[in-house]
Amino acid sequence: MTAATADSNIGLGSSVGRHVFGAAALALGLITLASHDYGGWHQLRYLAYAAVAAQILGGAAMQFRRTEKAGGGVLGAVYLVSALLCVPGIVAAPRIYNNWGNFFEQFSLVTGGAIVYARLSAAPSRETLQLVGRSLLGICAASFALEQAFYLGATAKLVPKWLPPSPMFWAVTTTVLFALAAVALLTNRMALLATRLLTMMLVIFGLLVWMPLLLSDPRNHTNWSETAETFAIAGTAWILADLLGEYRLKGFAAAD
Repeated sequence: MTAATADSNIGLGSSVGRHVFGAAALALGLITLASHDYGGWHQLRYLAYAAVAAQILGGAAMQFRRTEKAGGGVLGAVYLVSALLCVPGIVAAPRIYNNWGNFFEQFSLVTGGAIVYARLSAAPSRETLQLVGRSLLGICAASFALEQAFYLGATAKLVPKWLPPSPMFWAVTTTVLFALAAVALLTNRMALLATRLLTMMLVIFGLLVWMPLLLSDPRNHTNWSETAETFAIAGTAWILADLLGEYRLKGFAAAD
């Protein structure tokens, strides 16, 4: 493979993740604005509208090459603040894992924005960026596995009953798959494959779990926000998969 061919393939394959992430972030901003549910921002109401506006503008900016870096930086900053707003809940009730889970769900979105921003910056090397990206999303994937394990019954209730062999089977299976993805990312063993499969699993969650719930009860804003957040996390995994794929392609080009 020549360097020109590799660069061509990179250009074709490295944008889908940011489009998904940005669109989902934009949707989350609109959902928050429509529902007036500001979550951890409710005690900072004077900043809530600014955060919503940042999500909407940042998500829109992610759709265009010229503004994607700014969009990634804005979204990374917004989700970092959202993650930090989960810390008081963790301190108050550290034994309730849902508080930790909320933190790492928001932190996974920080990872998506940060990768997009850093990838277009001159400071970090490709090796450093892929190491940091893998590590951060790997920790979040480990949290997703723990959260499902602690709330396995609730997880099983979300699985469509028509899906064979049983909801509990898929609750356990996806918990194990999250754990395996975390190990792969943190140890850099088959990390690209693991990230692509993680992306696919999250997209399936959105399509088979949250979309039916949304269609069955469209007035429930939680269904809207969970659907959008699931696709935003899928977008983050997709961004990392794009990065790792780009890194591998450039390695092949250099070898040639």
